[in-house]
Amino acid sequence: MRPLHAAAAVLTILAIAAAIVAGGRAVLHGENYDAAVWAQPSVAAQSETSATAAIPRPDAARPEAHSRAIDPEVVAPPQLQAEELERLEPRAPLSDLALAGPKPPKTKMPDDWNGTKLFQPLASAAGVIEANGYSVAISGIDIVGQDETCTDGGKSWACGTRARTAFRAFLRGRAVVCTVPPEGGRDLIAAECRVGNQDVGQWLIENGWARAAESGPYVEAGEKARAARKGIFGPAPNLSGLPPAPAPVAASSEPTQPILDPSATTVTPPADQSAPSE
Repeated sequence: MRPLHAAAAVLTILAIAAAIVAGGRAVLHGENYDAAVWAQPSVAAQSETSATAAIPRPDAARPEAHSRAIDPEVVAPPQLQAEELERLEPRAPLSDLALAGPKPPKTKMPDDWNGTKLFQPLASAAGVIEANGYSVAISGIDIVGQDETCTDGGKSWACGTRARTAFRAFLRGRAVVCTVPPEGGRDLIAAECRVGNQDVGQWLIENGWARAAESGPYVEAGEKARAARKGIFGPAPNLSGLPPAPAPVAASSEPTQPILDPSATTVTPPADQSAPSE
């Protein structure tokens, strides 16, 4: 009985081994089949590729090159033929503001013209105004120069400077309207001026800071100012209430002493430092 059992066991082992070998072959064959299937393209993809490959593709349009060939080894650009370059006409301006128009002609002022406004006027004398490139002398008056002096009882005083100061106080930097042309010049212009509704020449004559010109519009006002002794026709200003001017400092005749003694030839070091070794 024992030999039969041994033979049966050997046959069983051989059958199991054969089954394992057969199963391994089947698995290997399935993997190779799947790899082959994934590696091959589908029939639809192959047909689509073959159909589109037959259609001719249009050539892409290349832009025309207008650049000049420049040799990098040469500093200056190469010489070009005259027919290679084309000069174009300049484009028209976008608006008429870029065009320099002709200078407008000078027009004659009408009879109802009110004058030109002058800003921040400066009075260089009583009756002379400088502003905006104009130099205007008030018409109808005799200007009192800033260096003019007047006499009162044998005493001389600077009435010209005093008149100019009073005129500047009257103006106070206000705009003045004068009957001058729209464009200023370097020459002195005689013109009528006003500040608001106030006639500048009338104010100067009435307050005595100018003399009325003969046959002018302010003769009567000038006679009244002279009779009332106003402005330059009045007495010299009283300067007694002003503090006396400081006396000038006299220069000392004594020789000045130098700050350092020139006879000292040695330098004494500070107490916390030792003398330098020689």
